[in-house]
Amino acid sequence: MELILRDLVCERGGRTVFAGLSLSVAAGEMLTLRGPNGAGKTSLLRSIAGLTPAAAGTVRLDGGDDGVSVGQQAHYIGHANAIKPQLSVAENLRFWAAFHGAGTARIEAAMAAMDLTALAPFDAALLSAGQKRRLALARLALIERPVWLLDEPTVGLDTASVGRLQALMRSHLDGGGIILAATHIDLGMARERVFDFGTPATEAAA
Repeated sequence: MELILRDLVCERGGRTVFAGLSLSVAAGEMLTLRGPNGAGKTSLLRSIAGLTPAAAGTVRLDGGDDGVSVGQQAHYIGHANAIKPQLSVAENLRFWAAFHGAGTARIEAAMAAMDLTALAPFDAALLSAGQKRRLALARLALIERPVWLLDEPTVGLDTASVGRLQALMRSHLDGGGIILAATHIDLGMARERVFDFGTPATEAAA
């Protein structure tokens, strides 16, 4: 499996964020996105996820499901945690499982993966910032997707929680998954490359 981007152009607010961006990420590999704010890291992840379509260029997943968009085969964890505050921790995961047609068999394992089991009955509104981030990240263990798109995934996490996330990421890569992550810290993955965007709106491609 390989994620391939060719000649992507991203425009935002009437300006070009990046142009002519081409890269590939193979199965079992992580690509870390670095660069200052406004350089295009989030825009790239959202383009791959299909949330903010690129102005030009192509995104494809060789070896993925035919007839299914890359976005539908990817997890996107952005700055917002995308949780429902009125639902409990367990109910949030049930909602996501139902939304994706995944069933509920992996809910307990997903909670355990991010140390949420004791918080299962509590409304998400009562959680701390770090606990909310852990709940958002638990979706990675809940529903299998070959591509993970992570935008500053460690924000709000303590050292133990970062370690849990690292364990999830290693397992995903060991199983042939693909990760693109915008992060300022070294997550210590064995097969990792870095793509540096350089300065905002000036550096176009690899």
